[in-house]
Amino acid sequence: MAVEFKHATLDNGLTILGECNVDAHTAAVGFFVKAGARDERTELMGVSHFLEHMMFKGTESRSAEEVDAQFDDLGADHNAFTTSELTAFYAHCLPEKLESATEILADILRPSLRTQDFDNEKKVILEEIAMYRDQPFWVLYEQLMEAYYRQHPLSHRVLGTDDTITTMTDVQMREYFQHRYSADNTVVALAGDVAFDSMVHRISDWCGDWARTGAQREFPIANIQPDDLDITLDSVHVHYGMMLCKAPGQQDDERYAAGVLAQILGDDEGSRLYWALIETGLAEMAGASFDGHDGIGHYVVHWVCGPDNAQEVERIIRSELNSLVDSLTEDDLLRMRNKIATAATLHSEQPAGRMRRLGTIWTYHGAYRSLEQELQRIESVTLDELRDVNAKYPIQPQVVGRLWPGERS
Repeated sequence: MAVEFKHATLDNGLTILGECNVDAHTAAVGFFVKAGARDERTELMGVSHFLEHMMFKGTESRSAEEVDAQFDDLGADHNAFTTSELTAFYAHCLPEKLESATEILADILRPSLRTQDFDNEKKVILEEIAMYRDQPFWVLYEQLMEAYYRQHPLSHRVLGTDDTITTMTDVQMREYFQHRYSADNTVVALAGDVAFDSMVHRISDWCGDWARTGAQREFPIANIQPDDLDITLDSVHVHYGMMLCKAPGQQDDERYAAGVLAQILGDDEGSRLYWALIETGLAEMAGASFDGHDGIGHYVVHWVCGPDNAQEVERIIRSELNSLVDSLTEDDLLRMRNKIATAATLHSEQPAGRMRRLGTIWTYHGAYRSLEQELQRIESVTLDELRDVNAKYPIQPQVVGRLWPGERS
């Protein structure tokens, strides 16, 4: 049986979506809150991710231990994640366990937010920030995003900083929660073997009293200026490089061509950068990707090589960027269209993948687009579209970052 899309909106504005398939062997549910690092005040940077942790610390009816134990009893694969633009809480389980898993998620999204839990978890967050300081790519990416987006809130670090987490208060967190975690700022996505109408009724029982706050995202203009960063890190022995370039946003139709163009340039095999740098042994890693955000986007070009090869590798990358459009062929287009379509299809084979895709798409677009429609659009991308998107958003570095071993002066 084909997948059937269903949609309902509760009186308080909570959106419930379903991609229902009675032939599926499992089911998945996710609560997607349009609250991420870009929605935070700078002095509260990291509060969205902090709240993700706090959701699992207990509610008025469940302790933290009971939350974990009850998910385990269901055999549910459950977790959460925070990005610059949303926070999601999800579970993947057998169809007969879906109602119970959804009730637990609905409950933890109204956490106790106790001061003692907040104080204890603050230490965990600070340890997590310290851990990521040992990851060279993460260090470079965060500093490049700050240099690229400047005063735009996409420059915010998802984890926050030592200063913002240390000075954050539980009162500030509760205020952010009450405004952002509202019914009209949340999407519930269901996928797999789902009795949709019954689930809507049950979700209404659990979430029907959630408040509507009219939470809105701001869209300031990004003042992007060319910049170069050179960073040293004592713990590394190789050179890391990264470039950020202007690209379409998540709502722009050019995003399809941008995704294909980035793959042709920097896919993990068979791309321009692969043949020029990996196959020749000049670099250990080299790639490119398109990252579309809400209303704006960027390309990321990255590489890892020995310090002695750094200048030559960067020279070759810039040469490949300059020659990319003129070198495009129909074979390039066909190969990468097929690869992207295959990856999207594989990701959506299980209900968990469909749930995540469904919730994310609606959070960005407020509308449904089936996997089949997405695949048709990808397969219809032309060479002229690749040239057009590059003319409008040239893959030319606006900000370049280089991370060197610490002994470099």
